Amino acid sequence: MLESQRIKSLARETGFDLCGIARARRFDLNEEAFRRWLERGYDASLTYMRNHLDMRFDARQLVEGARTVVVCAVSYRSSVSEGYGAECRTRIASYACCRDYHKTIRKMLLKMLHTLQTANPALAGRVFVDSAPLLEKQAAVEAGLGWIGKQSLLITPGLGSFVLLGELVLCDEADRYDTPYTRNGCGDCRRCIDACPTGALTAPMTVDATRCISCHTVEAPPENEVDLHGWIFGCDECQSCCPHNRHVPRHANPAFDPLFDPADIGTEQWIGMSDEEFAERFGPTPLKRSGLERLRRNAARNAATGMEATGMEAKP
Repeated sequence: MLESQRIKSLARETGFDLCGIARARRFDLNEEAFRRWLERGYDASLTYMRNHLDMRFDARQLVEGARTVVVCAVSYRSSVSEGYGAECRTRIASYACCRDYHKTIRKMLLKMLHTLQTANPALAGRVFVDSAPLLEKQAAVEAGLGWIGKQSLLITPGLGSFVLLGELVLCDEADRYDTPYTRNGCGDCRRCIDACPTGALTAPMTVDATRCISCHTVEAPPENEVDLHGWIFGCDECQSCCPHNRHVPRHANPAFDPLFDPADIGTEQWIGMSDEEFAERFGPTPLKRSGLERLRRNAARNAATGMEATGMEAKP
């Protein structure tokens, strides 16, 4: 049997800020809502969201013999998370300003799993960091870490929404499971919905990816175009305005220290940047996924849009 306190101690020692433990089960209500979301076409170019629907809502279908889901969270909030001045046209979501969290968190989880398996060689399990159709935000709610806000992100008491998640799916029962988080801390607030510059938040916890700036700048771009409002990779608008992010501390784990400040890199620098410079400066970050050419195009689009808004003409 898994010792819950030992798992949580391991999480802290490894560098996570939060850890909760939930029983592996099926999320029927989430499946109903997700299928309605797909019917509306809100997945846009995210065609992978339609894959493995039989696994997405039950970790036991994803990992044979799964009994327990350990959800770990780490803060990445930094000075970049606090927003940009109106004049900045090369904005980057703050999670992308540090080393690629997929690799960092995966190493942390593997360290935890190795330690658990050293003590119990018969223990089977897998680690996940955005790498499988696992409902990690709902799993985090089940594990007592927080609630899903109206912007569809997990909001945690004390750390807000600037957190990244990773999971251990283990094939053994725990001696104790955490109580699911049932409080809705958003109340009547709708600042995130009103702040979304493209209206991508069509309703609480409903994101239309055809309008979402993050989708347009990070994922395969939808067929339609939207005003990127100064963003060239990702978007933090719905987080920067959230009251639950106002007084939370900055990240404590140095692995999530920003490697650069997007406000210091202007449009001309992005457009004139060489492939070699990009690889050297941004190769360890999530920006590698987008690639320099796409960042150049996004920066040029924002520059042109900004000039149109001020009545200026772009230089040939």
